[in-house]
Amino acid sequence: MSAPALSTERLVLRTWRPSDHAPFAALNADPEVMEHFPAALTRDESDALIARIEAGFAQHPFGLWATEVVETAEFIGFVGLAVPNFDAPFMPTVEVGWRLARGAWGHGYASEAAREALRYAFDDVGLDEVVSFTSVSNLRSQRVMQRIGLHHDQDFDHPRIPEGHRLHRHVLYRITRDEWKQQAARPA
Repeated sequence: MSAPALSTERLVLRTWRPSDHAPFAALNADPEVMEHFPAALTRDESDALIARIEAGFAQHPFGLWATEVVETAEFIGFVGLAVPNFDAPFMPTVEVGWRLARGAWGHGYASEAAREALRYAFDDVGLDEVVSFTSVSNLRSQRVMQRIGLHHDQDFDHPRIPEGHRLHRHVLYRITRDEWKQQAARPA
């Protein structure tokens, strides 16, 4: 299976290129970008993440697309769809997620690209529901979830983060295909 490239007015969501590795490693090493993850990534860990992302595209008609700004062709991170692989009551599921370089924050890129990923998930792939989750402290990502139409469903303890760790408690947001279609039908 392969997923098509997606585009919005300002962004292209595409397959990964060798030239994406260095800027992706830089954003994964940035303490502010990685504030809501257990640790920043080394270059080897970042490259291994790209390999896992590419393997995901081989298994599903979607994935975490490398994202670039149309006007400059600058790689800014990833946005897309993934299948989480940990045990939780809401599994199995598909998650919409994003990780952007700090310089790309505050421009609405995460919301714009995530809306396109949701459109693709519901209209092209035919998914019934998509979720998103993050640590309770990640208010920036929660605002993106709300802007793209997801609603808070529950809080949960992430099984891969030790109890007592500041990131252990997570929030889960979700949206169904019917909810997405209702929102899309509303006048802007």
